[in-house]
Amino acid sequence: MGPSLSIDETSLSQGELYTVVTNKEAKGRKGALVALMRGTNSEGIAQVLEKIDESKRLEVKEISMDLSPTMQRVARRCFERATIVADRFHVQKLMGEAISELRIEHRWDAIDQDNKERALAKKEDRKYVPYTFRNGDTRRQLLARSRYVLMKNYTKWTEEQELRATILFEEYPDIAAAYNMSMQLTALYNKHSEKAAARLNLARWCNDLEKLGTKHFNIVKDTIYQNYDIILNYFINRATNASAESFNAKVKAFRSQFRGVSDIPFFVFRLATLLA
Repeated sequence: MGPSLSIDETSLSQGELYTVVTNKEAKGRKGALVALMRGTNSEGIAQVLEKIDESKRLEVKEISMDLSPTMQRVARRCFERATIVADRFHVQKLMGEAISELRIEHRWDAIDQDNKERALAKKEDRKYVPYTFRNGDTRRQLLARSRYVLMKNYTKWTEEQELRATILFEEYPDIAAAYNMSMQLTALYNKHSEKAAARLNLARWCNDLEKLGTKHFNIVKDTIYQNYDIILNYFINRATNASAESFNAKVKAFRSQFRGVSDIPFFVFRLATLLA
C-alpha cells in the first residue's frame, strides 16, 4: 500500500470513467497500482476498497486528490487516519478556467462588434478593413490567440507572446488583473510556508480575488473556502497528485499502442499484471 496514495479518475475506452488508486512510493513502476474500479460512484468505490485489509488501510497517512467531494467521501471512509490533500494543480486549473471564461466573454463581444461593423460596411457599399494592433492581430484574433498565453507563466513567454499579452492587458485591464491574481496563487504555492502562514496568505489572496467582482472568480473563491482545510494540507508535505497524473499518462500511452481498447477486462488484467 504505502503511506502516501493518490486517487484520480481515468478513461479506458469511449469516455467510460474508472477510479484509480496509486501508491506514490512505486513512482509509476511495479506496485504503483493499488486499485482500479469502474465508475466514480462513492459507494461502489468504497465497497471495493474495503476489501483491502483494514490494518493496511490504516497505515495510509496521506492521500492526494482533486477537489471532488466524491473522492473525499471515499478517502474519509476507507482511509480513516489519512490526511486528505487537495492537489495544487487542480486549484490552479480552476483559476485558469475562470480566466479563460472571462477571455471568451470578451471574444464573443469582439465577434459581435466585428459582425456589426461588417454589416454596416456592406450596407454603405464600402470595403470593410478591421482595425489591427501593432502585432498584426485584429481584436477577435487577439482574444483567440491569447488562450495559451494566459495558460503559461509570464517567465515562459516568447517575445511574440509577450507582445500579444502586453496589448491584451492594455485593452482588457480586467484580464490583466485576473492573470496577476493567478500568478500570485502560483507564488503562494511555490513559497515554502508553514501551514499556519499559508492559511493567512490564502485568506488575503481570496479577499483580493473577491475585489475582481465577477461571477467566475467568486465561484473560485467559494470553492476554495469550501475546501480550505484540504487545500492547506498541501503545505504539510507539499504532496501533489502528479504520480496519479503520470500513471494516467502511462495508461493512455499503453492504450494508444493497441489503437484503443476493445476488451476492457483483459486490458485491466494486463495493467494489473504489469503495475499492481
